[in-house]
Amino acid sequence: MKKNPNRVFIVLLTMMGTFATAQESTTFSLDEAIELGLQNSKTLKLNQSKIDDAIAKNIAARNARLPDFKITGSALALTNAKAEVKILPPNSSGNPMASPNSAYYGSANFSLPLYAGGKINYAIQATQLLVEAQKLSLEDDKSGIAFVVAQAYNNLYKAEQTIKVLQENLLAAQERDKTFLNLENNGVIARNDRLKSNLQTSEIELKLLEAQNTYEIANIQMDLLLGLPDTQKIHVDTQYTQPTLAIESLDYYQQQAIENRKDLQVNDYQQKVAQLNIKAAKAENLPQIALTAGYIAAEIPKIMTIYNAANIGIGVQYNLSNLWKKNTDLMNAETQIKKLDYQQQIIHDDIKLAIHRDYQNYLLANKKIELYEKSLQQATENFRINKNKFDNGLETMTNLLEANSALITASVNVTNAKADAILALKKLEQTSGILIQK
Repeated sequence: MKKNPNRVFIVLLTMMGTFATAQESTTFSLDEAIELGLQNSKTLKLNQSKIDDAIAKNIAARNARLPDFKITGSALALTNAKAEVKILPPNSSGNPMASPNSAYYGSANFSLPLYAGGKINYAIQATQLLVEAQKLSLEDDKSGIAFVVAQAYNNLYKAEQTIKVLQENLLAAQERDKTFLNLENNGVIARNDRLKSNLQTSEIELKLLEAQNTYEIANIQMDLLLGLPDTQKIHVDTQYTQPTLAIESLDYYQQQAIENRKDLQVNDYQQKVAQLNIKAAKAENLPQIALTAGYIAAEIPKIMTIYNAANIGIGVQYNLSNLWKKNTDLMNAETQIKKLDYQQQIIHDDIKLAIHRDYQNYLLANKKIELYEKSLQQATENFRINKNKFDNGLETMTNLLEANSALITASVNVTNAKADAILALKKLEQTSGILIQK
């Protein structure tokens, strides 16, 4: 889909001027509708939060390699405390027992991880990959929403064109009813024949009402998808089915799917994350080393005063229970690798099937156009012949009306077939992962 920012901007300005009048309408091309649908999609805005969550996890992983610095202070009231001074101060001859009623304590602790078996770096890399995976998932969501907009646009087009065909035929039928009424009054045709004509006119009116109802439903669906007021009337581009639709080979679409399908790329990222999880799980068996520093100050009246008690050193932590406990994190990570590999194979098979199905559906849609156009030519000629015969008293009213009904059906079929061919190509592009690109 080629983006046309200038055209979309002009359309948006036009809409701003039309919102004041509910019944004014706006015309969109399919590309413009898709562009606007992506801009205003509530689903995409909701899914953006998944990226934000992944970014938050990545920040948390990065925070793990930054130093920790904590300050603690306490003021305690002591009740009936007895303290025996083991080491008496110089020149002291007092009682070594004291009864302090309060205590004060403060400390500052600093810790900087130096080595954690690589777990911190693996966590940072894994969460960064998850951020990229979520971005790809969002792109996949965009492709799905673009096709939903294309479907709604196609439905709106078919409803709008069906209304035009039926309105034209209704006017012709109403004029015909007037003519037949005059012929009946002059004794040229029987009343039964005139009633048959009226009956067909009523059937056209009923079909028109149904088409108008379909249009209203399709219109409000488009309004919601594009983020417009639900009273905004939307009309499709008259050139929607005009361009010649070139199609590539089946192998081309298969290759495009392998290169562009976001679900495949997401699975690749998830496999990389699983590999990092395996490394992180193995790091559980390694010691952790950190640089530590601190300061302590304390006072217990009549007993002890401590100040300038600074310290610095290296802390080592090793969990000996890892020697006999099974590493379940490692087992889970290895299982995840196998699951993702099978899932990748399933996705490849699904893509092959979907590409073949959508490719054949597009070819079928174009064959239907050829057949329906041929049927329209035949229906047109059949109606012309029946009309000439009827005008010359050589054909019955029933056959004339049947020929007219067949002509209406053939006209609608051609319109719908052309629209469905456009949608079939869009579906093939979505399956191939190139709908947004084109």
